Amino acid sequence: MRLGIQLGYSGEGFAADVDEVVEYEEAGAELVVVPEAYSFDAVSRLGFLAARTRRMELASGVMQIYTRTPTLTAMTAAGIDYVSGGRFSLGLGASGPQVIEGFHGVRYDAPVARTRQIVEICRRVWRRETLVFEGGHYRIPLPGEYAKPLKLINHPVRPRIPVLLAAMGPRNVALAAEIAEGWQALWIDPRNAARVFGDALADGRSRRDAALGPLDISVPVPFALREQGLDRHRAQLALYLGGMGARGRNFSNDLVRRYGYADAATRIQELYLSGRRAEAVAAVPEDLVAATSLVGPPDEIRRRLDALAGAGVTTLLVSPLAAERAQRVKDVQTLSTLLATR
Repeated sequence: MRLGIQLGYSGEGFAADVDEVVEYEEAGAELVVVPEAYSFDAVSRLGFLAARTRRMELASGVMQIYTRTPTLTAMTAAGIDYVSGGRFSLGLGASGPQVIEGFHGVRYDAPVARTRQIVEICRRVWRRETLVFEGGHYRIPLPGEYAKPLKLINHPVRPRIPVLLAAMGPRNVALAAEIAEGWQALWIDPRNAARVFGDALADGRSRRDAALGPLDISVPVPFALREQGLDRHRAQLALYLGGMGARGRNFSNDLVRRYGYADAATRIQELYLSGRRAEAVAAVPEDLVAATSLVGPPDEIRRRLDALAGAGVTTLLVSPLAAERAQRVKDVQTLSTLLATR
């Protein structure tokens, strides 16, 4: 199981976060993932990280499929891979209509079909093919006397940059298992993962090209090696279950329902959308908070790592929780050792 670091939606503290990531690299972390929602973009921060790190891999977690043209997505990924010396993986996701339509002013439609076509276009660009694509959602070049098929001027470091797809629903998870090098999960409850995701993963893998290799499954978790309050994690769960989408169109809420928390999911959403956010946070079940975090002494961490591995997780993306930076780095080093000696 690889050890990665999941960054947050950093703002003023990003330079300090990167200083800390450099220490995590020395402590054994192999990957750092940069998110993009309606925050600062991921690309500029990934470029900063490429200049400051030496060995660890970099990934977007995730760039939204609607906010860039497919060709620009490919160009951007090739650029980050170039400045990092071939250390980048392109994490893509559909986000949701609240962000895409509400913040970007772009219609949210056909996420599965669009994702499939974008991945194909990206791979053609990275192979430096003269780009001609006729799909249901993208046509390149457009018809007209001025449009001309082109290929990427530069030679990418790699003709195939790994693609990681963020997915929660069955169709998206199946797509990730079929066409991507990796699947970025949001939360995995090891007790229920096989029931919730097993059929979709099996469906996608039945059509998977063997050249892709085994599917990498990554999951973010808050992490500490001692008793640690999980107030921030509880609040994030409430935000995603209650506020990241409308009633009837909240993918995180749907996922937690499939995990068996239907009543709690309904109550959290009702409280959050009615403005009673503190009550929504308090309504998040303790069992859900514990199942989606990695907190405890080494023996408990080992047990949880075994459970996550049994659920198919191959990359752990931790958000260290200790109050002091030195302790966070030390905890990551200890976790690296625990993973190496499993």
